[in-house]
Amino acid sequence: MTTVKGAVALVTGGQRGLGQAFAQALLDEGAAKVYVTARQPTPTEDPRLVPLPLDVTDEQSILRLAEAAPDVNIVINNAGTIAPAGLTEISPDDTRAVFETNVFGPLRVAQVFAPILAANGGGALVDIHSVLSWIAGSGVYGASKAAFWSVTNSLRPILARSGTQVLGVHLGYAKTDMTAALDVPKIDPADVARGTVAAILAGDTEYLADDVSRFAKGALTGPPEALAMV
Repeated sequence: MTTVKGAVALVTGGQRGLGQAFAQALLDEGAAKVYVTARQPTPTEDPRLVPLPLDVTDEQSILRLAEAAPDVNIVINNAGTIAPAGLTEISPDDTRAVFETNVFGPLRVAQVFAPILAANGGGALVDIHSVLSWIAGSGVYGASKAAFWSVTNSLRPILARSGTQVLGVHLGYAKTDMTAALDVPKIDPADVARGTVAAILAGDTEYLADDVSRFAKGALTGPPEALAMV
């Protein structure tokens, strides 16, 4: 079971929104250090927070991150992008760009950090998904999150061999800058982060952060139209 107290963590996209909440929740639980990434990181006042540059679509950027953070026990794959366009409206290049950020980037982070986690005792890999992984009609974003969910499920038994817990986190919309323009119910990022840290400590493989994700997961056994967005 993963311990957070005294641990060293990495949160991609950790300087804003949900990522910032994850970093704070880890510190509140006693993490010794949290690397927080951004494409253009900014200095922090808390010495326990270590800003590092990362572009998840850039292979060399991920490798440089691994060199700078060889002591991590916990990796939270949080960085991502949104894309409101439907599958019949978005260009092939834009589709590939969304998948590069939401699927291939975090997969490469997992691949690069898996041996680091193993060398440091196992620890945890946490992948941040979305209820839209399961809901039809959410366009290329939902398709990318569904693919990422499948990647997480496939990584879980592989990383378990080296003692690494793989936790998938699902939620609806959180109150962040990314969702500010959306007129929908939103969950407090701090609540998601605290629940995620509790799931890490419990050794869980999945955390459903809100009612909408719990409803959607339960509806997966029903007819496809039950999961269609209206």
